[in-house]
Amino acid sequence: MSVHKPSPHDAAALHVTGQARYVDDIPLPGNAVHLAFGLSSIARGRITAMALDKVRQAPGVIAVLTAADLPGANDVSPSIHDEPLLSDGDVHYAGQPLFLVVADSHLAARKAARLGEVTYEEEPPVLTIEDALEKDWRFEDGPRIYTKGDVDAALAAAPHRLSGRIEMGGQEHFYLEGQAALALPQEGGDMVVHSSTQHPTEIQHKVADALNMPMHAVRVETRRMGGGFGGKESQGNALAVACAVAAQLTGRPAKMRYDRDDDMTITGKRHDFRIDYTVGHDAEGRILAVDFTQYTRCGWAQDLSLPVADRAMLHADNAYLLPNARITSHRLRTNMASATAFRGFGGPQGMVGIERVMDHLAHDLGIDPVELRRRNYYRAAPLAETGKPETTPPTPGNKLDPGDVASRGATQVSSGLGAAKRFGGEFSPAQPAEDSNTTPYHMEVTDFILHEMTDSLLERADYASRKAAITEWNASNDRLKKGIAFSPVKFGISFTLTHLNQAGALVHVYQDGSVHMNHGGTEMGQGLFQKVAQVAASRFGLPLDAIKITATDTGKVPNTSATAASSGSDLNGMAVKAACDTIRDRMAECLAELHQVQPAEVVFAEGEVRVGTEVMPFARAAQIAYENRVSLSATGFYKTPEVAWDRIAGKGRPFFYFAYGAAITEVVIDTLTGENRILRTDILHDAGASLNPALDIRQVEGGYVQGAGWLTTEELWWDDAGHLRTHAPSTYKIPACSDRPDIFNVALWEGENRAETIYRSKAVGEPPFMLGISAHLALSDACAACGPAFPDLQAPATAEEVLRAVKRAQA
Repeated sequence: MSVHKPSPHDAAALHVTGQARYVDDIPLPGNAVHLAFGLSSIARGRITAMALDKVRQAPGVIAVLTAADLPGANDVSPSIHDEPLLSDGDVHYAGQPLFLVVADSHLAARKAARLGEVTYEEEPPVLTIEDALEKDWRFEDGPRIYTKGDVDAALAAAPHRLSGRIEMGGQEHFYLEGQAALALPQEGGDMVVHSSTQHPTEIQHKVADALNMPMHAVRVETRRMGGGFGGKESQGNALAVACAVAAQLTGRPAKMRYDRDDDMTITGKRHDFRIDYTVGHDAEGRILAVDFTQYTRCGWAQDLSLPVADRAMLHADNAYLLPNARITSHRLRTNMASATAFRGFGGPQGMVGIERVMDHLAHDLGIDPVELRRRNYYRAAPLAETGKPETTPPTPGNKLDPGDVASRGATQVSSGLGAAKRFGGEFSPAQPAEDSNTTPYHMEVTDFILHEMTDSLLERADYASRKAAITEWNASNDRLKKGIAFSPVKFGISFTLTHLNQAGALVHVYQDGSVHMNHGGTEMGQGLFQKVAQVAASRFGLPLDAIKITATDTGKVPNTSATAASSGSDLNGMAVKAACDTIRDRMAECLAELHQVQPAEVVFAEGEVRVGTEVMPFARAAQIAYENRVSLSATGFYKTPEVAWDRIAGKGRPFFYFAYGAAITEVVIDTLTGENRILRTDILHDAGASLNPALDIRQVEGGYVQGAGWLTTEELWWDDAGHLRTHAPSTYKIPACSDRPDIFNVALWEGENRAETIYRSKAVGEPPFMLGISAHLALSDACAACGPAFPDLQAPATAEEVLRAVKRAQA
């Protein structure tokens, strides 16, 4: 089989030779136009006048559009239609698009966009958590609260209590390829859109609304992105809609791309959070009750803030069994770019809260932080019978093999692209007993494997002796202090809006035996296409080079979900498998009839087909099927079973399964300057029965570095007027190659998914990001070596913040 084997990214050679084609590389017709937005210079107010004559008269300008010139819906929101493409008169953040310039070149459009003369009736912007609370600026009425047990009574009865606060900043996606779109007008008013997007169907939907056309008149194609990380789930809507409107207006191809400064100014970031906590515990550090209050700045429009904040609540427990828990979430509206999806989708922020609690508690009690965590883990999953990944080529007689759950346990699928994304519908499941192994949202944890993973990692990383050596080092070094920390990850896999847990695929087998594969997932560098191609190759018993991977296309697979929530391989792998199996079974039935054998005696393996005692090349089998008028094309469909979620009540099963991981990080700090380095990182990550270990290990490495960057170097800063001042690489520090650990040991846990996923694999896109939390905890440990007090290290732990934490520890 092709699955469970390391193989390079399908476009690796194209990437390193520069031949990989992105939106900005698509050759343009000579009459193409280029677009740029004119942006607001204030954060809050109302436009009183907008003089655009200088813009219209600028060299190369073809047209200038305002909201009044738009032919259809002035909306690019992914949720509640509260985000106009161009300002309707109100200004909500500095950098908001006010007008659209159409010009004959990218440079001409950008230069002209700076010439607009706009006057405002300015108001003081609402920027801080305190300001938003004072004005009651929020999304949803009042805070959302999830509760398990009797928190107040348990806190009152607890022998010990602890309180604190952790603040964490947002994060710029900093995808290497910026936002880009290209619209090509077609006959009859139809539109083809090339977009750098994680969600082609949403682009199709928004463009159709903007042009007053049905969705069948718009086709969206995405071959690849140069990175996404959630920043291209909804943020590409504005560019695609602008291009389509300009193309319809001019009858000419229209292209738009943001330069890096504009990209960082206009688009949303990861949500920043403040989390207050009160914990009741016993003398051994076992948590009896915890009360979290989460505050998040959502920006000016809703975007995806509600489901992001929901997922932060859903991961407030991380790996720990909390017998009594209350999580209160305030979703605050502020005058800045709307925060949006980012790898982990709120999960990282929720996990940072509970990991801070664990470290604070360990420091107060003088208990080793790893031991304290283990005392609070969920109970280990009992051994259970699970299906095994296939070890022999599939046959038509094994239609319900362990990888095949396309027809089992279906959930109700609702239609429409409607209001909010990743939200759950009404659901009233039978709840497990409160004293069982349940999360704060009342889902039973049945697959917990972190006990054995923790033991394995501690041994692999030689944690005990290294911690002792660090203690000795710190005792004899006044200026440089080292720290070491461990952090686990339990991350839920599925969209929490149940109807998004579906995927489609289209597969063709040609008469020469070659295979054409298409599905609804998008490739943003993560290797999704290669993994799904491995599935197709395994179902047909073919080598990978027989499978042609083609661009994601709404004209081939409709009504797709975003490639997000770490669901790409799970959903699309199953959909492709279903399509391949349909074709394979048709071929087998044809060959079996011709050779007078049973279909179960037709075996596809190693590029050949064995029919009874006869063996023929797959290409010959395809030719025979074609000549016997057998359809060699099929669609596939999959919907995740067993998931259902009531987000209002905070109860249900929002996740099909959990992915696990654990990391140990060692750092050193300079106590005089706050400068620091990551010296070594050891990771053990659970990818189930990995579809492609090489790709998965690289995802773990990249996720860790990105997560560590979020909590250490990446600082977003707005001035008092609401202007983002960290809007370029010169002012915003992402991790560089030199920032990665000098010693970086990454291994995959040997196991398989207990849930019936594609070949028993697990999602690996988002979960490794949270492993970077260990870097922040290690820096806190180093700061704690400077004095007796808890250092209260906040995030990001820049050099300045590390220095402040050192001073707090010494106080």
